Amino acid sequence: MATRPETRYARNGDVNIAYQVFGDGPRDLVFVPGWVSNVEFFWEEPAVVRFFERLAAFSRLILFDKRGTGLSDRVDVPNFETRMDDVRAVMDAAGSERAALLGNSEGGPMCALFAATYPERTTALIMVGSYARRIWAPDYPWGTPPEVWDRFVDDVVRDWGGPVGIEERAPSLANDQRYRDWWSRFVRQSASPGTARTIWRIIADIDIRSVLPVIRVPTLILHNARERTVPVESARYLAEHIPGAKYVELDGIDHLPWVGNMDAVVDEIEEFVTGVRHVAEPDRLLATILFTDIVDATRRAAEIGDRRWRDLIQSHHAAVRAELGRFRGREIDTAGDGFLASFDGPARAVRAGCSIAESVRRLGIEIRAGVHTGECEVMGDKLGGIAVHIGARVAALAQGGEVLVSGTVKDLVAGSGLRFDDRGVHALKGVPGEWHLFAVGKDRPS
Repeated sequence: MATRPETRYARNGDVNIAYQVFGDGPRDLVFVPGWVSNVEFFWEEPAVVRFFERLAAFSRLILFDKRGTGLSDRVDVPNFETRMDDVRAVMDAAGSERAALLGNSEGGPMCALFAATYPERTTALIMVGSYARRIWAPDYPWGTPPEVWDRFVDDVVRDWGGPVGIEERAPSLANDQRYRDWWSRFVRQSASPGTARTIWRIIADIDIRSVLPVIRVPTLILHNARERTVPVESARYLAEHIPGAKYVELDGIDHLPWVGNMDAVVDEIEEFVTGVRHVAEPDRLLATILFTDIVDATRRAAEIGDRRWRDLIQSHHAAVRAELGRFRGREIDTAGDGFLASFDGPARAVRAGCSIAESVRRLGIEIRAGVHTGECEVMGDKLGGIAVHIGARVAALAQGGEVLVSGTVKDLVAGSGLRFDDRGVHALKGVPGEWHLFAVGKDRPS
């Protein structure tokens, strides 16, 4: 999980607007969210974090909560133009002279109005799942009829605090209980039921159709054709009435940009802003996996007591990390008394395991370690896949003070000067086939 940026405050008159700056790319990108937001609670959801990380890979990403919501002052929600001007205040506070504006849903009209008002400060306008108007009119027949809108708002306010609107906004995750729980907490942390009603009333009044022909900045309109919140005709209308706008219709079902086909959405944004389409990171790579854990940890903790055990664990962790740095290992995970690390060379992994064992022995601790080389699945900053499972199973079979390796590792380090003792063929729990294992010899060269 990414380290969340510090929350700061911009002032617009007497009102404080919470904002964050994430990344240090060569161009500024301001994300204007939809109905409600909470810039700190966003970072509790991995899907949102991944969305922000993708955007920050090519930009300095500026996030903020609109006034009345999230961590901004919980004042009465004002008119649409005043909330739009908060974008300017945030840019000023963040030291941004010019920026691309990315608006989702209700954030889209705010960005469009800003682009028309301050073209000298807008490098690009990007509207995702957005619209110029939400309510039906004779010349806007795909808008929501007023009576349907009123019933919808009553339902949302009545159910506020639960996963309101999730089936329409994120149908691909609507049955994911973990996401439902986060979404419920997110809306509670973002606004009160009364504020939510006020926001929906403001949204019903939005109509920027007369502004669209005035927009003169490069514009990208993105829309999922099968989403349930904003009709696709709304996006087509935007594209037809903003001069020179580029329109991309994607085959998705979600309204929220961090759900479902997020990568396709961000690919289009990145190419529009930078001129270059994202080249996907390889999702699999060859790596050597090292697992370590403390022998008889439970018994030892009971013997010395909780406080001394915590101190000992801190010393253990420091020793392990020092050896990982020495041998160019990358810490992937740590849980309790165990470490998972990866290396770009098997000999370094084996030597690191041996050095860790020697280092922590001086603390009065014995560890066991397992090493395996294989194809791993890249999952953000983590690694997964069968190679990781094999490494864990090899470590579980090691004796105290022993570094046990798979036959794959032994074959790959031929000529390194490492010596191995045969430990026979073993079945590894949950792993097909039989595996020949070897222990690193005690007289190995350092």
